[in-house]
Amino acid sequence: MPSVKQNYIKMRDESDISMEVVLLIVLGVFMFLLGLLLSKISTGELPYTPDSTYGLFLVIISFQIITMGKTPFGDLNRSWALIIMGVLVAILGMVSCFIPGYLSELVRILVGIILFAGGIVLLIKLFLSKEKAKSWIKIPGILRQLIAACALVYGITIISGLITLIPGITTNLQTAWVLCIYGFSFFYLAWCIHKVSRIYPEEKKVDDLKTSSKHFSFFQEAKLPLSSAIIILVGILLILLGILLFPVTFGLVPFSPDGQLGLLLVIVSIQMMALGETPMGQYKRSWLLIIIGIIFAALGIVSCIVPGILTGLIQIMIGVLNIFGGTLLLIKRFFPIFDGIKNQDPETNMVPPVVKKLIVTQTVLNIVSIIFGLSMILGGIIPGLIVACVLVINGILLFVLVILLQKIAQIETETKKTDFQFN
Repeated sequence: MPSVKQNYIKMRDESDISMEVVLLIVLGVFMFLLGLLLSKISTGELPYTPDSTYGLFLVIISFQIITMGKTPFGDLNRSWALIIMGVLVAILGMVSCFIPGYLSELVRILVGIILFAGGIVLLIKLFLSKEKAKSWIKIPGILRQLIAACALVYGITIISGLITLIPGITTNLQTAWVLCIYGFSFFYLAWCIHKVSRIYPEEKKVDDLKTSSKHFSFFQEAKLPLSSAIIILVGILLILLGILLFPVTFGLVPFSPDGQLGLLLVIVSIQMMALGETPMGQYKRSWLLIIIGIIFAALGIVSCIVPGILTGLIQIMIGVLNIFGGTLLLIKRFFPIFDGIKNQDPETNMVPPVVKKLIVTQTVLNIVSIIFGLSMILGGIIPGLIVACVLVINGILLFVLVILLQKIAQIETETKKTDFQFN
């Protein structure tokens, strides 16, 4: 019993895994589950939606581009130009998830090129770059394992690209084995990177409080926090989904509820693992929360690959999370405020206007979240047009939230500058 209690306590400790490791884990789960399910799909025992499968892969790739500047062809400066490119990739992936049939060939060829060409470029860079394999090989230990992990991932990436570009060059069983090994290779790479980051931590960039460039350029480093980047992606998803629901409601285009629900759940899982943000509020990014996030990601991935199996379950999950989360956050926000009004002097506790706007925006977001949750649980009772409007409003409010958070961060930076100059 003591060992069980100790393990539980360890699982509740703060985790230090990076965004890069989180996305590699998600990619590993994606490839491994796709390999497992493919054996059943090939015999006709399970249905398959390639559009949602390829679309989900593109969205995960867009996360790497937007949050870290990591592209399928190597690391680049995380500029606004690169972020916009990542957003376009995300939109393409989202449309493929939501509206099946229209982009099937385009996304298949694009994913194939990304895997094949990207794998070749990354493999060449690994062994030719002086900062990578040539440098790592001199140091025994985890860095040599990192070379093996990278080479394994890049090699299988090339093979996967060929299989995607030229369907039929392997049997379904062979493809399934390749994908399962591909998934394990991502787990191995994630473990290596996590170990390396612990042994050889990168030097954190210190903001220069004295000087800052006021010239905006699309090719300069974008000062966009990780949390804001993820919020922008969620906002784009909700606005796009809301807009597409208008023609869907009138029966003009097909719609994949499994792709929609699966993609939403995968994004929720990434937020949980990378930031500790859940529909129920902000929590410590513990290993327990990361395990829950991996389970959420697995459910979302299965929903995107195999339609119809988890539709009802995920719909209820998302509905309940949004209703309880929105209600809980409203209670947490306003009960302390009401208590504070009774006990504080209003003249000495002035709330800045930008903070007031932030509170109002978060409040409306919570209310909209509750309405969206009700639409998930009540099904066809709430008209589709109302759901579409709710999603668009929710997405727009998320962009407003990012702007307000950026303004507050700017005020805090200016305050630090003033204190620095005064001292």
